[in-house]
Amino acid sequence: MTAPLVAPLVGGALIGLAATLLLVANGRVAGISGAVGGLFGARAGDREWRVSFLGGLLVGGVALALLRPSALRVEYAPPAALAVVAGLLVGFGTQLGNGCTSGHGVCGVSRRSTRSIVATITFILAGALAVLVSRRLGAPWLG
Repeated sequence: MTAPLVAPLVGGALIGLAATLLLVANGRVAGISGAVGGLFGARAGDREWRVSFLGGLLVGGVALALLRPSALRVEYAPPAALAVVAGLLVGFGTQLGNGCTSGHGVCGVSRRSTRSIVATITFILAGALAVLVSRRLGAPWLG
């Protein structure tokens, strides 16, 4: 196996392992938007796993930035206003779809959830459509 294929394979296996451990240990699906959204209105005893989960994501990101900064290099830079609008649309979409790609795509599909399968297909099609439209409009940050 070539080196460029190893990192995504290991990363995917770690995501799957983490999602499985959270489901087995806490009975919770590892969805980022659900973890964040439920953090603010969490019942007693429900906040700890959410803080730990999100803290682990932050610590992992900081560790990657320190150990291998080239992995976080960005080769495109959309205008700030576009990035803000895109972020708001993603947030609205996760509310509308009752979850995000990690909750539906990683955890829901593996549990054979029809709702998650439909949501994941919708995410992929919407992303492909967004790239197609952006390229037709000549978006320079897409290369």
